[in-house]
Amino acid sequence: MADRTEPTKAPPEHRRVLAALALAQFICSFAGSNMNVMINDISKDLDTTVQGVQVAITVFLLVMAALMIPGGKLTDRYGRKRCFVVGLVVYAVGALLSAAAPGLGVLILGNSILEGVGTALLIPPVYILTTLLYPDLTSRARAFGIIMALGGIGAAAGPLIGGLITTGISWRAAFVFQALVIAMIVWLSRGIEDPLPPDPTRSFDTGGAVLSATGLVLVVMGILAADNNIWLMIALIVLGVLVLGWFLRLSRAKEQAGREPLLSLSLFRNRTSNLGLVTQNVQWLLLMGTSFTVAAYLQVVRGYDAIQTGVVFTAATLGLLVSSLSAEGLARRRSQRTLIMTGFMGSVAGVAVLVGLVGSTSTAWAFVPGLLLIGLGLGVMLTPSVNVVQSAFPEAQQGEISGLSRSVSNLGSSFGTAIAGTILVAGLSKGAYAAAMITLAVIGLGGLAAAALLPRAPGGPTPHGTPATTPGTHA
Repeated sequence: MADRTEPTKAPPEHRRVLAALALAQFICSFAGSNMNVMINDISKDLDTTVQGVQVAITVFLLVMAALMIPGGKLTDRYGRKRCFVVGLVVYAVGALLSAAAPGLGVLILGNSILEGVGTALLIPPVYILTTLLYPDLTSRARAFGIIMALGGIGAAAGPLIGGLITTGISWRAAFVFQALVIAMIVWLSRGIEDPLPPDPTRSFDTGGAVLSATGLVLVVMGILAADNNIWLMIALIVLGVLVLGWFLRLSRAKEQAGREPLLSLSLFRNRTSNLGLVTQNVQWLLLMGTSFTVAAYLQVVRGYDAIQTGVVFTAATLGLLVSSLSAEGLARRRSQRTLIMTGFMGSVAGVAVLVGLVGSTSTAWAFVPGLLLIGLGLGVMLTPSVNVVQSAFPEAQQGEISGLSRSVSNLGSSFGTAIAGTILVAGLSKGAYAAAMITLAVIGLGGLAAAALLPRAPGGPTPHGTPATTPGTHA
């Protein structure tokens, strides 16, 4: 078992690789939130509506979630570095196509589809490589702390950076910015060496990939349909659940027959990992749901421009930066369970402050305390939640669990934008804003309940007999 107390010093080449991996997480998270401050600009330029932009944002997050599990499996067959670089190239093409989009359809193709596919290919290798390159808890917590800090900052600072670019140049320039960052990551990734050789003989469950993606798409599209047709919403969600049930049933049958399914159901036999996945889902739901709701309210109801909206979000960015970069020190002093619970309590309190202050005053400062609390809370718990899940499984299953973990997180982002956005666009008013935020707070309490069920002390063996290295551990 890896040493829990004495971190191994990362060699210089690992630090260069970590820079590439962290930047990759940053730009993908940035892409999920920076469009929030462009709602008015894009809708006017492309002659669409707020709901149209919401659909583009949600579809991007949904494509990532739907394809992350297949993306994780492909790393085993074709190699982590190859999938990482191919994902970067596909993403860059999508960003440039989005920058030149003449209408909403092309924007969805470039941003929502191509960038979503690229992200699904490049993100699983980020987490697999980090887990393999940093074997002990403390150094891994440091590495994941940097990656999650950049990811959280990308999501929280997306509105500010996007606002500056949109106001100073154009919303299209924000996509050119993404392509330039991708070019830098490609250059930095030259030194990446795959710790595990690819295995071209590994089978790929194409049918399972289609079924899982279809089921997830139907569920999220059902949520998006809530403000138009309640019966359509119910039909889509029920159909999505049935398709996902069919996928799980076929996966079980393949396992019993000795064949390799897209997703091994044995992954769900680890209770600690399951709870960690729930916390990941709710964390990103809170982050992206809050980001979309506050940004849309500021622009559509308060009449703020892109840069004014982005400046308000600086509070969340600072909170995330401070707490995420403290991940290594916090991991030494507190258990993963304590950190995750503390993060949820801070985030839910932040949502409550946002609702209370915004309802009682009309100044922009009313948003700052709540967003700061949310940023601090999310930064405290993002890293331990990832560490709990990734470290619960041996090297052979890192491709699968990484894909599942990222899929669950991005599905949370999709749910956050879809649920809060649907409530908000149904009636852009103070009442709708409060309803959306209260809904997010209630879901956050569900995440807190899941975190409370995590073990207080180091867990026993994983389902495969490999000692779990991090769940509930004091570093």
